[in-house]
Amino acid sequence: MAKKIIGLVKLALNAGKATPAPPVGPALGQYGANIVMFCKEYNAKTTDKIGLVIPVEISIYEDRSFSFILKTPPASVLLKKAAKIQSGSGKPNIQKIGSISVTQLQEIAKTKLQDLNTQDIKKAMKIVQGTAKNMGIQIND
Repeated sequence: MAKKIIGLVKLALNAGKATPAPPVGPALGQYGANIVMFCKEYNAKTTDKIGLVIPVEISIYEDRSFSFILKTPPASVLLKKAAKIQSGSGKPNIQKIGSISVTQLQEIAKTKLQDLNTQDIKKAMKIVQGTAKNMGIQIND
């Protein structure tokens, strides 16, 4: 018989840098899950992605064990990295602060494809392009 889930926690943590301090500690502590064990496992699985924010979905079971699923980094994080900028524009329609190529847009869309509500790469590119536009990042042909 399958274990009964008592909690589902969604967090966005820096890759390889999870600590028992907030937000991890309080989120898992309320379910009695082993916080230190989660941090060790998360850090081990994300060491190759240092510098990115990796969303994680943690399922906590009745016996206080847990399992987690790593998601792809947010499109905004991937776009900032590709455009080599620190943050998005405060006035995205007026002030463009960076640019990326269509090839970079396609790579980001391929990365995000598994977490998007489409399986078509062209539609995924449109979704990521909308995020880029809202951040003030221009797409160059």
